[in-house]
Amino acid sequence: MTIIVTGGAGFIGSNFIFYMLDSYPEDRIVCMDKLTYAGNLSTLASAMDNPHFRFCKIDICDREAVYRLFEEEHPDMVVNFAAESHVDRSIENPEIFLDTNVKGTAVLMDACRKYGIARYHQVSTDEVYGDLPLNRPDLFFTEETPIRTSSPYSSSKASADLLVLAYHRTYGLPVTISRCSNNYGPYQFPEKLIPFMIINALSDKPLPVYGEGVNVRDWLYVKDHCRAIDLIIHKGRVGEVYNVGGHNEMKNIDIVKLICKELGKPESLITHVTDRKGHDLRYAIDPTKIHNELGWLPETKFEDGIKGTIRWYLDNRKWWGDDYFQIR
Repeated sequence: MTIIVTGGAGFIGSNFIFYMLDSYPEDRIVCMDKLTYAGNLSTLASAMDNPHFRFCKIDICDREAVYRLFEEEHPDMVVNFAAESHVDRSIENPEIFLDTNVKGTAVLMDACRKYGIARYHQVSTDEVYGDLPLNRPDLFFTEETPIRTSSPYSSSKASADLLVLAYHRTYGLPVTISRCSNNYGPYQFPEKLIPFMIINALSDKPLPVYGEGVNVRDWLYVKDHCRAIDLIIHKGRVGEVYNVGGHNEMKNIDIVKLICKELGKPESLITHVTDRKGHDLRYAIDPTKIHNELGWLPETKFEDGIKGTIRWYLDNRKWWGDDYFQIR
C-alpha cells in the first residue's frame, strides 16, 4: 500500500517513517513536508535511497500541490503529523497555528474525499484536554474527557480534531485520531524541553525552568508512539479517538536534574524563570482503550529511554549543531 506521511521531516513524523520502512518494507511511504524551521531534510538522509520512499516539499495548505500529489500517488492512507507545535510560539503568533493545524487539515481531508482513501489518521495531543490538578494523582485523561484548551496551540489542535470527526460524520470519511502525551527520543528539535536541556547542559549554559518546575508531564518514547499509530491505522475502529500515554509522569524540574546527573553537570546551571502564560499543571493519560482494543502498552521505561536519548544527542552533535538547527 501507499501511505502519505505529512510532517515527516519533523521529530515524530521522521521516526514514524523509519519505523514503517522497517516494519513494512514492501509499502510505499511518501513524505510531504514544508520544511519549516522544525523540519530538517538531513533527518531523512537514511531513507532517501530507499526505492519505496519519496520526499515532496509541499505545504499542506497548498491545495493545488496536495491534489497533484494525490493524483500521482493514489494513497491508501494518510497520517497527518504536520503541525505547528510549540506552545510559546503559539502565544507569540497564533495565526500560523490556525493556518497549518486547522486549514491544512481541511485541505488534506478534502483531498482524501476527492481521490478516495482507506484511512485518514490525525495525530493530535493530550493538550486538547487542558490540565489536571497536581493534588489529584488519581485523575487521568480518557477519550471522554471534555476538551478544555489552554493555549492557541492546543486550541488549534482541538479544532482540527473536531473537524476530522465532522468529516467522518458528514461525509463518511474513514478517520481515526490519536492523542498522545509528551514524546521524547532521537531527532527532536532543540526548542523542546529534553533536547534543549541536554544541549544547553553540554555547553554549560543556563537551564531555564518555568516557575518552580513542578508541572507534571507524561513522557512517551517516540518509538512506542509509532507502534501505537501503526496499530490504530491498521486495526483501530473508524471514527474513534485513542489516547496514547507513556505511564511515565515526571516533574519538569526532576527531568532537568536527571539530565544534569547523567551528563555530570552541576544543578547550579538550573535557573528559574517567569512561568509561561496559561501553563498547564499536569498531563496524565489513561491508555486503557488502546490497550483493551489493540493490545498496546508502552514498552520503554523512562530511565532507559532518557539514557538512550541523551546518548543519541551526544553521538549526533553534527545534526543539532548545524547552522540550520541552531536554538533560537
